[in-house]
Amino acid sequence: MAWFVKIEEGIVDKSTFDKYVSAHKAYVRDLIAKGHQARSGYWGELGGGMLLFQAASMDEAQAIVAQDPLVQNGCVKYQLHEWRVVVE
Repeated sequence: MAWFVKIEEGIVDKSTFDKYVSAHKAYVRDLIAKGHQARSGYWGELGGGMLLFQAASMDEAQAIVAQDPLVQNGCVKYQLHEWRVVVE
C-alpha cells in the first residue's frame, strides 16, 4: 500500500471544530484497526494539521478522506498527496 497525506486547515471557529474532534479520533482509530497505519495530529505552532495513512490507490485515499468527520462537516479545507517514501 502507498502512503498518503491529507494536509488540512481549519475553516470554522474552534467551538464548531471541537464538536467533531471526537468523531475524527474514532474515525482514525477505525482506520488503524483496518490496517491503514493512520496517524493524525496538528501543528504545534500553527492552526491546521495532518492525517498520514496508507491506501491501495489515490481513489481509495480520496474515499477515506471523504469519510473523515472533519471533512464531512465542513470543518477543514485540505490537500491530498501521495507520499513516496525514499528511506525506511
